[in-house]
Amino acid sequence: MRIDQLMNRLCLVKSRNIAKNACDRELVLINDKPVKASTEVHEGDIIRYSVYGYDTVLRIVKIPKGNVSKKSAGEYYEVLVREKLDLI
Repeated sequence: MRIDQLMNRLCLVKSRNIAKNACDRELVLINDKPVKASTEVHEGDIIRYSVYGYDTVLRIVKIPKGNVSKKSAGEYYEVLVREKLDLI
């Protein structure tokens, strides 16, 4: 699944367009490498993204097959780090 779709389906961002813009600005990394919005994500990948004033690192536990409810979205990833960014 593409990273922009995954971030949207797992409710990590409010829209796929926000995920795409974050990728374009190199705010999304998979396994410590900047990625395009079309980059495929696999189970076990470490995703780091900086949006909404937070730097978040998470591990993908499983890839969803279709749409995911907000309630069950947390089953698909494990949050490793979530830190507030110091914005000036």
